[in-house]
Amino acid sequence: MKIETDSSLQSGGQLLTRLEAFREELDMKTGKDIAMHIQKKSGDGPVYTAGIDSGSTSTDAVIMNADRKILGRAIIPTGAGAVNTASRALETALSEAGLHKEDLSAIVSTGYGRTTIGIDGAEDVTEITCHAKGAVYLDPEARTVIDIGGQDSKVISIDEQGHVLNFVMNDKCAAGTGRFLEQQARALELSMPEMSRRGLEWKKDINISSMCTVFAESEVVSLVAQNVDTADIIHGLNKAIASKTAGLAARVKKQPGYILTGGVAKNEGVVKCLEEKLGAPVFVSPDAQLCGAIGAALIALDA
Repeated sequence: MKIETDSSLQSGGQLLTRLEAFREELDMKTGKDIAMHIQKKSGDGPVYTAGIDSGSTSTDAVIMNADRKILGRAIIPTGAGAVNTASRALETALSEAGLHKEDLSAIVSTGYGRTTIGIDGAEDVTEITCHAKGAVYLDPEARTVIDIGGQDSKVISIDEQGHVLNFVMNDKCAAGTGRFLEQQARALELSMPEMSRRGLEWKKDINISSMCTVFAESEVVSLVAQNVDTADIIHGLNKAIASKTAGLAARVKKQPGYILTGGVAKNEGVVKCLEEKLGAPVFVSPDAQLCGAIGAALIALDA
């Protein structure tokens, strides 16, 4: 186990995630079930569970039944109030499922806000473990989970049951994350969907030399001033993110069966560049952004 001591005072959440994920990994390797501590309501009625993923950019919720079928979904921008957003996400997913909170047998929260969102009766599990479980649900062939979220990126090596074998995280800066892309999109005066679409129209292969969000933005502004085509600039950014992510994947025992999760999975240009860097297909599910919440709901079911 490697503990890095150059963290700031504000990075306690990331360090806690690393330590808790390591503990959950040890529990699984010693035969302990991480779902054992989750309290599930007893009764003879139908079993429904909820998974809530409180992230920096969005808060996602999933309602699942005993047959592991997703009945309700919600993806809501987190904004400034994680607690209120989590409640709204849960209510939105419940409304789609035609259920009420009282119908739930168990709730599991995950993500950086998992311990602070204050949902009554919710137990928390790290996003590392939840993404591993959710990935195998979305793709039974998944063996390497690449999650690019709003403020961090992570690569998780898993087995066929969705158990974590190894993981690495990049949470020291916004390099290669959704925040990085959002900042560059603002510099180019594009929406995120526009950026994804335009990135596929590139013709000239250019390189973005810096992955620092601030320096990369300066480089983008300079390229715009040189009348470099926007599509070519976006492709350069996509390549930079793919290179950063592939380097992260090289630090775990990566193996084919790649699955991309998180909001950046919607960016087709990033996916294509990542496939080139990894030399293998990368699976993207329509529910890629819900992977963590799905894993949380599955863990609640197993309790």
